[in-house]
Amino acid sequence: MPKVAVYNTSGSPVGEIELPESVFGIEPNTDVMHQVVTAILANRRQGTQSALTRAEVRGGGIKPWRQKGTGRARQGSIRAPQWTHGGVVFAPKPRSYAVSVNKKMRRLAIRSALSAKAQNGEVIVLDAFNIDAPKTKVVAAALKALNAEKALIVTPEKNDNLVLSARNIQNTAVTTADNLNVYDILKYEKFVILADAISKVEEVYAQ
Repeated sequence: MPKVAVYNTSGSPVGEIELPESVFGIEPNTDVMHQVVTAILANRRQGTQSALTRAEVRGGGIKPWRQKGTGRARQGSIRAPQWTHGGVVFAPKPRSYAVSVNKKMRRLAIRSALSAKAQNGEVIVLDAFNIDAPKTKVVAAALKALNAEKALIVTPEKNDNLVLSARNIQNTAVTTADNLNVYDILKYEKFVILADAISKVEEVYAQ
């Protein structure tokens, strides 16, 4: 099992902990991670783009000039695509970009991402992160002490004070152990997890 140091919010080591092999010690599957990240980003697309074809643009029902004898090129409508204010050829229409990924693949991708982080020494375990009230300064100071200024902070359960404290810090996000996704794990340089959340991560993603 991978063994890592446990730190306090001052950045001082206070012990060691073994990370579960089933989640943090597998061979990372880059192909699966890529597929899942691609699906996540595709699912975030709104797909609301829309433009008018020549049939949908108002006007243009009459032929602008007669077919022959004017010396100009023949034209059938002022809403043809080659005209200014004409319709768009193959105009984009609202559509869904959703890609479905099965649960088994999602979990494998998360385990792969966590294992890659562990192998690269980018997993930081905190003993606790107690905040009585929202204080951005406290969280920023703790992350600086941990050398984790681009970090995903993972808690065992929702911590409103921590969320409010971190939401105004650039390149920092807070999530719960049962709400991880591969994109966020890979996006942030450091994976900061509370010691109490490790068992929750193993419980949710080990299978």
